Amino acid sequence: MAVVGVLALQGSYNEHMAALRRIGVKGVEVRKPEQLLGVDSLIIPGGESTTMAKLANYHNLFPALREFVGCGKPVWGTCAGLIFLANKAVALLAGQKTGGQELVGGLDCTVHRNFFGSQLQSFETELSVPKLSEKEGGNDTCRGVFIRAPAILEVGPDVEILADCPVPADRPSITISFGEGTEEEVYSKDRVIVAVRQGNILATAFHPELTSDSRWHRFFLDMDKESQAKAFSALSLSSSSRDTEDWPKNKPLDLPIFE
Repeated sequence: MAVVGVLALQGSYNEHMAALRRIGVKGVEVRKPEQLLGVDSLIIPGGESTTMAKLANYHNLFPALREFVGCGKPVWGTCAGLIFLANKAVALLAGQKTGGQELVGGLDCTVHRNFFGSQLQSFETELSVPKLSEKEGGNDTCRGVFIRAPAILEVGPDVEILADCPVPADRPSITISFGEGTEEEVYSKDRVIVAVRQGNILATAFHPELTSDSRWHRFFLDMDKESQAKAFSALSLSSSSRDTEDWPKNKPLDLPIFE
């Protein structure tokens, strides 16, 4: 059985652990770099991204997290976790420092922290996610819980957009600052990206762990199965190219077992 790590520095890691238990999956809390060695995939939960970054620095987690993402193991970031995984985070408001925290990176996108405003602008809405229905069944929509949430402003060519949502009418007007000496612009589109996938990385601006819908967690686990299947296929191709006489006699291969 796959073991899912949940980064447990701050935020909604308990809710992710509970969601994993509901679908019969083993989850383990991760707080130190060496604990990443024992997990097959990783969830980076929502929370306060700046606080999480400070704690990750304190525990020297950033190098291990980048290595984990880089080696191709599935990683899912929700809300603050999305910010962690983005290659670029722009400033909250005009005049503020671009980025403002260390990022893990790996996801080819630009994310805007607190795009939807303050805690008072938190909201819930129905999101259209055909890919989720296609993979995990159910209807084409899911409930999105947005709490002081980020949003994705732009993505690279290899990023698959899974969901977007209308920009709420009561959202404060936000000016995007791209750093000192660069032009600022106001986000004027009617919709904004809130869920994406790029290879082994899944990212959502909302909190599926705060709902009873387990399809996002199952979707993520299926990414882990895909990753293992690719590794199995690569190993099989490598094995088939060898002379069978090189293998020990009467000794079974220690390979993954798939249902």
